This record gives sequence, C-alpha cells and structure tokens, in this order.
Amino acid sequence: MAKDLVVPLAPGVWRIPLVRDLVNGFILRDDDGQVTLVDMGVKRSGPKVIAALGAIGSAPSDVTRLVLTHAHPDHAGGAAHVARETGRRFTVHRDDAAYAAGGSSPPRDPSFLLGRLFSRLSRPGKDFPPIVVEHEMVDGEVLPIAGGLRVVHTPGHSPGHVSLLHENSNTLITGDAIFNVRGLRWPIKSFCTDFRMTQQTAHLLGELDYDVAAFTHGAELRDRPREAIRGFLSRHRPD
Repeated sequence: MAKDLVVPLAPGVWRIPLVRDLVNGFILRDDDGQVTLVDMGVKRSGPKVIAALGAIGSAPSDVTRLVLTHAHPDHAGGAAHVARETGRRFTVHRDDAAYAAGGSSPPRDPSFLLGRLFSRLSRPGKDFPPIVVEHEMVDGEVLPIAGGLRVVHTPGHSPGHVSLLHENSNTLITGDAIFNVRGLRWPIKSFCTDFRMTQQTAHLLGELDYDVAAFTHGAELRDRPREAIRGFLSRHRPD
C-alpha cells in the first residue's frame, strides 16, 4: 500500500491526503468490495483520488457511490474528473444540490467584507465543473455505505453542509464544521454562508459517539477525539 496516497483510519476506511493534510478526501469499502468516495478536493486532485483507489487494491470500476460533504471548490473541484473515471453520480445534501449541479458555491457570509466579495465573484459553472446529482440526502438518513453512514446536517459553512458518522467503525468525518490545522479551529469565517450558524450546529458533533475524528482539513484525531472536540466547543461558544 502506498502510504503517501492513503492513511488508514479504521478497517475499510481511509483518508486521502489530497493537498498534504490540508485538504482530504475519504474512501469507505464494503465487505463485498464496493467503494464509496467522499469529497474530491480541488480541481487538480481528481487524478489523486483515482490513484488512491489503486493504493488500497481497488479500481474505478469498484466505486458505486460518490458523496460530497458540501459544494465548495476545495471539495467538489475534482468531482467531475472522478465522475468521468468511475461512471458514477453524486450524493449531496438537498440544500447544496442545486449549487453542486450548477458548479457554483453557495453565498458567503455577508457579515464579512471578504464574504461579500467572494459571493460577488462566484459564477455558475466557474467555481468548479458542474456535476450530476443522483441523490439528495437529508439529516438523519443512514446511507447504505460500508454498514451505514449516518448523515448529520451541520449547516452554516454551507446550507447543505453535512458531517458523516460511519457507525460500524465509529469514525466521524467532520467535513468543514471544524478544522484540525495547527489544532482544532473554526473554518475561515468569510468562506461560510453563515458563520454563526456554523458555530451553533458544530455542537452536534459533541453529542455523537466516535473513536476517530477525521477532518477534511487537517489530520485525524485518534486519542479521545470526542473529548477533544467537546473541549473545543465548550471553549468556543457562539457569541
């Protein structure tokens, strides 16, 4: 296994470092060999996602599901490439589905100057290549992925932002609800649709049970991750 292409998190679950540890995707593999890919990184990351399949002994033909935690260019940028290589379509939360299909980011938080600027610069089909959405997931849904992948709607970073709990391995994929870059921290405020809502809904992560916390930005936490996240949330309550 090419360790530089994938990082094992639990049996059947891997992190894909797409831009070092700063931008990550994920692989989940069922017992029968079916593969699910979660988040595809920036536009140039598409080939790296495909290469990661080979690192675990799988192939594009084994991929049966593609999932996005939300419709931002650093998560959906490589999505069109991966869709072409695998022949699959995407599962996205229903509140981000139209943005993903249009290749545009949701509006950014108007409370911040940069947020207003990013919103004005966004153009449909220009933020990332549009993708085809085949399923619009909803909060509490358990996707039939590797024994069950529970959808936890954590809006704020985007309207349809989700975190994902793999129940068989007790692995949490936080999405961009919380970063782990030089320690736990909030996502960049001006990248959020509603930063205050991001802070509010992230508290749902402290109510879940998991043994590994995996981040789309930053390395995973394996040592008492729930306690670490609950401690962060208790110290950083919404204003």
